[in-house]
Formats: sequence, structure tokens, C-alpha cells
Amino acid sequence: MALNTDVIWANRAVQAMLLIRVLVGWVFLSEGIQKFLFPDSLGIGRFVKIGIPWPQIMAPFVGVVEIVCGTLLLIGLLTRLATVPLLIDIAVALYSTKIVTFAKNGFWGTLHEARTDVSMLLGLIFLLLVGDGSLALDARLASKRLEGHG
Repeated sequence: MALNTDVIWANRAVQAMLLIRVLVGWVFLSEGIQKFLFPDSLGIGRFVKIGIPWPQIMAPFVGVVEIVCGTLLLIGLLTRLATVPLLIDIAVALYSTKIVTFAKNGFWGTLHEARTDVSMLLGLIFLLLVGDGSLALDARLASKRLEGHG
């Protein structure tokens, strides 16, 4: 009995989508929590240091966005919608912490410092374009809705 290669590749694609969701989701969830655990170095203090306006408001706001949207990515609920605020978040992070220091750090230094942010950016773009896959809560809820209409 020959294996259907289309099924194998479809399974791998679903697994890869889950891995991307978990990777991106846990990084944002973890970073959001750390903004509250370590406010001087990763929260308000960091926002003051890098010149983000209204750091006492923006650091907790960004922390909550990262926690909520990171969790949504992890469970695969409203994935595409959750990527939008995180794309804004990572774009601001790249600009305020990497692009503005390019002259000081140079090309290779900036690439080194930006590796995680760029990886998160690409992961978010992937999830925005492709979605969350069949191993997501969204897929389970959609199949239940279809069963209810059958």
C-alpha cells in the first residue's frame, strides 16, 4: 500500500504551522510577562531608556498586548487578528532598538542584535498570510459550527 505524499506533506505543513505559532506565541507571551516582572530593565525603565513616549502607560499596555496576543497565537484563536498588534509592536521594537543604533553598531552588529526581532516579524507575517492551521482552536470551533449546520 503506497503512502499518499499529498497527505504526508499536508500533515507536515499543519505541524509546521503549529511550531511557528508556538514559537512566536511563547516569545511574545514571555516578553509581555517579563515587562511586569522586571519593570526597570524590560518594562517602564527600558521604555524610558529607548525614548518611548509615556513609558508609564506604554510599557504596561505593550506588556498586556504581548500577553494577550501571544496567548491567542499559542492556542490558535483569532490568530490573524492577533498578529496585527504584534506586527506593530515588533516594528516599533525594531525601529526604536535596532534601526536607531545602526550607525553605532554597524551592519553586522545590527543584524546580530536584530535576529530575534526579525525572526518574530517573519513568523508573524507567515501567520498573517497562512493562518493558524487545523491544529488550532479556530479550526476546532469552525468544524463544530459546520457540524451544527449539517
